[in-house]
Amino acid sequence: MDFLLQLPATAHNILLLLLVVVVKWLQAQFFPASSVNFLQFYCQQLAAKVNKAQDSTTHQKIAGIIATLITFVPIVLILWIFADFVALPFIWDGLLLYFAFGAFGLNAIAQQEAKYLSEQNKYQAKQTLAPHVLRDTEQMSPLGLTKASIEMLIIKKFQQQFTVGCYFLLLGPLAAFSYRMLLEMHYSWNIKQAKFRAFGQFIHHLVALIQWLPGRLYLLGLILTSIGSATTLYWRLVRQHFFKLDNNIVIGYFAYLLSIQLGGVAMYSKEKLRRISFNQQSRQPEAKHILLAIKQLNLLTTLFMGLLISLLVIITILSGK
Repeated sequence: MDFLLQLPATAHNILLLLLVVVVKWLQAQFFPASSVNFLQFYCQQLAAKVNKAQDSTTHQKIAGIIATLITFVPIVLILWIFADFVALPFIWDGLLLYFAFGAFGLNAIAQQEAKYLSEQNKYQAKQTLAPHVLRDTEQMSPLGLTKASIEMLIIKKFQQQFTVGCYFLLLGPLAAFSYRMLLEMHYSWNIKQAKFRAFGQFIHHLVALIQWLPGRLYLLGLILTSIGSATTLYWRLVRQHFFKLDNNIVIGYFAYLLSIQLGGVAMYSKEKLRRISFNQQSRQPEAKHILLAIKQLNLLTTLFMGLLISLLVIITILSGK
């Protein structure tokens, strides 16, 4: 503990981040995470009370703003005040980061999905994917299940792991936990569902703004792990999305990198939603491409972890510890 207290603040945070990542990874090997948590349940019940279909669009938007604030502000204030009374800040910071991180068992879920799809076991493939996506999986074809699995893997690793880590290192554990709270509200009131199209506007735009910078850093890491003759071409094809407040640039780059189609039409709450489609001239994804996506994301994770470990070593040496 004395060694930890003597570390510079940056090295302290990097070490804590690495330790929590290891704990989350080990937990995922033995205890698969549930797809539903208390905050999601609370958000669903709150929306059922204040988001009425007969209300005007303006009223629903205002209700969404108020619901976000009355959920977010009291919890953050309590945690901020409570931190001053904690005797071991290292443990408290670790707990906040632990709960801020999402599940680390996504690879196992995607691998299982690829297995069922390769065996043409559509029923099990749908059952496996359904708890982890917002889309209607009941009527999905094997192609739709494959696309949804790849996109789920990319987006959730970015949102629940990389972005959480970014805000922890940049602004601290409370910022990382606060971001995860907002993300869960965004999941619960997603505007892709017709009933939340107005109610979820505020949280949708807020989370999109928060994710913009981490998304571009994520893309940079992706480019660095895929440097080759076609890298410049891929960048030209997706750069128009660079300043947009969404994750399309990451999905698009993956589509070109894996030489498959991603995006396109999807069903949410029995309603067809047309999304942007990437790499339409290429082939449709197959089960094997889920495994290729896992491999690419593992490489990306290795890059970021390697950079953090290198930075930790350099800071520790320079500080004389």
